[in-house]
Amino acid sequence: MNLKIVEPRVVLLAHTNPVGGGSAERVVAAASKLCYSKSDAGTLLDGLDDEKTSEFLRKLSDYGHVSPVEHISFTFGIEGISRACSHQIVRHRLASYSQQSQRYVDLSSEEVGFIIPPEIKEDEKMLNKYILDVKNEFEEYANFTDDLCKKYIFDGMSDKAALKKALEDARFLLPNACETKLVMTMNARSLLNFFSERCCNRAQWEIRNVAEQMLDLVYPLAPNIFENAGASCLKGPCPEGKMTCGKPKMKKRGLYGKR
Repeated sequence: MNLKIVEPRVVLLAHTNPVGGGSAERVVAAASKLCYSKSDAGTLLDGLDDEKTSEFLRKLSDYGHVSPVEHISFTFGIEGISRACSHQIVRHRLASYSQQSQRYVDLSSEEVGFIIPPEIKEDEKMLNKYILDVKNEFEEYANFTDDLCKKYIFDGMSDKAALKKALEDARFLLPNACETKLVMTMNARSLLNFFSERCCNRAQWEIRNVAEQMLDLVYPLAPNIFENAGASCLKGPCPEGKMTCGKPKMKKRGLYGKR
């Protein structure tokens, strides 16, 4: 088994595209157009050029009407994150997830990624101990997988069934530092909520990194919707009360992250 240090990486796999072309924001504009006019469903996209689309979205923002934003979605591939991070991500329930299974993927027979917290990376003594401990945990996982597999074969299972059962049981030894991968789909309204919570300085460093990468990917595709997306302190007082970090990001309107 080879261990490699990995870091969060997000790629955009898909997003909503309106019939006839144009940005995803046209779909949101079409939905809002229906709310405020007598337009027919078959002609909702007619006349929605970039200028008209932006106009509709500005009105939505002024009205505080956010439900039309739910009509567009974005699908991300996320890798290089720990199980500790993925457990936080899936708490956002208005989304769809597909995650790499530790019951079916044998992590004892290939190169395996693991995550190191930044504070540990900066301390050589702790770093060396951390890497050694993680390596030992993976080795114990591999040993248990092998021993359990032999046991189940002896009990009469086929090789394939025995391996699956062994992985199912041995995975309890895997550390939270073990890399996991997932595909996530969220609508834009859920993403706005995700960004407000996870781009915050108080969010765990790993999920904050993921959130900021996601925001950098969706902003160019829907700049009117995600113009002020990010930590809650971008839009007003910090909602954390006494738990505030006291250090607002102070970046607005196209200045957040790589935008």
